[in-house]
Amino acid sequence: KIHKCFCCMYIFVYLLFLDVLELGDADFDYLATEHETMLVKFYAPWCGHCKKLAPEFEKAASRLKGSVQLAKVDCTTNSETCSRFGVSGYPTLRIFRYGKDSAPYDGPRTAEGIYETMRRQTGPDSMHLKTKDDLKAFVNNHDASIVGVFSGTDSPRLAEFLKAATLLREQFRFAHSTNLQLAEEHGANSECVLLFRPPRLANAFEDSIVIFRDYLTIGSLRRFIRDHIYGLCPHMTIENRDRLRVRDLLTAYYALDYHHNIPGSNYWRNRVMKVASKYVGRGLTFSIANKKDFLLELEEDFGMGTSDGGELPFITIRTRLGHKYTMREEFTRDGASLQRFLEDYFAGRLKRYIKSEPIPEKNSGAVKVVVAESFDQVVNDPDKNVLIQFFSPLCPHCKKLEPVYGELAETLRSDPKIVIAKMNALANDVPLGYDVQGFPTIYFAPVGRKDEPVRYQVRHLSAYPRPEARWTSATVLDEVASSQFI
Repeated sequence: KIHKCFCCMYIFVYLLFLDVLELGDADFDYLATEHETMLVKFYAPWCGHCKKLAPEFEKAASRLKGSVQLAKVDCTTNSETCSRFGVSGYPTLRIFRYGKDSAPYDGPRTAEGIYETMRRQTGPDSMHLKTKDDLKAFVNNHDASIVGVFSGTDSPRLAEFLKAATLLREQFRFAHSTNLQLAEEHGANSECVLLFRPPRLANAFEDSIVIFRDYLTIGSLRRFIRDHIYGLCPHMTIENRDRLRVRDLLTAYYALDYHHNIPGSNYWRNRVMKVASKYVGRGLTFSIANKKDFLLELEEDFGMGTSDGGELPFITIRTRLGHKYTMREEFTRDGASLQRFLEDYFAGRLKRYIKSEPIPEKNSGAVKVVVAESFDQVVNDPDKNVLIQFFSPLCPHCKKLEPVYGELAETLRSDPKIVIAKMNALANDVPLGYDVQGFPTIYFAPVGRKDEPVRYQVRHLSAYPRPEARWTSATVLDEVASSQFI
């Protein structure tokens, strides 16, 4: 018995020191309760997105070791645990505190993003600052800082501020003080919230500190932060790009490095800001980014070669509707070329950039080949009901589906109102309204509802343990050919 207990204790200690814990139905509750803060990845071994996330998750786990534990649960062998936490897709990430489900993880899925997001999960929601030196040390950070200054610990505004900090701590840095003198230096003589933009981004075109004096609620503070935290021209990174791209966004890409060359990084930023300041309120936001961090995206989304622009900034616009534009004229140091580009953009004179394969010269097969340039012509034909499959030539599930999809097309070929089509989603831009996160993805665009495409899903999908099990004549032909749309 003693030997058995010793072995159990040895295994337990061993598991505690793993970078990423492997948890399951038998030990989830037992091991999860040992950790104050834990990020759990619910995954399936066959999932492509899970495979892509795995190395990033491991890197983040190594950096967070000793402060935040990362763990994973294989849902193909631990269905009870995954079902208990409502896992319906892979990968699903959730934050746990002492084994209790605390919140979904909504942060970036890169090693750096996971590290920064989870690092904020440790310690207090808001740091208590007592002196000017405390304030100075807190705001001297790579990221922006939100500091509430209140008259005392019994202030109702402080209580509301702390509630907001609890809800928003994953995204922003919070601190508070009951020393009103800390606010006086910055032009405030009563309770307020100070938003400090990162010192490295200080410039002559905007204030480095913004003061919030309105009635403080969680909602009003959230709106204030959202509207002011990034300023006129923020530094876009892999981690914050999704938050910046909720608006129409111009980005200048160049050799930016705020860790080793702050003056050099701000040289081009200042030239962008000089022009951007003339277009405030026109519905376009601005940003800068390190070209090296986004090379693959620039090549795939904008057709930019590695030598495009040279040392000069490369300028793009990506709207919230997915429209893309590039500045082909060389960036001039006086900003004149950027201003001409913006005038053309606002006047509607720019031609959108669309990544597309050539339109096929022959397209007489039962399955019609669609490319980005022909998508409107084929899929959005107002007189046709169109079933469109988005595929990857590298995807084994797509290859398994191919003969079944072809059989479906042959079966429905005689109906002039039906089109069965496919598009290579790696080589062509996917239009807005079609959410393609994995392959194959199938949508139906019916007559009269082209702006509301319907995603095709096999009924009782949970009955299939692996995705390729759905791609059979019995499922696809029955579910699609006899659906309510055709």
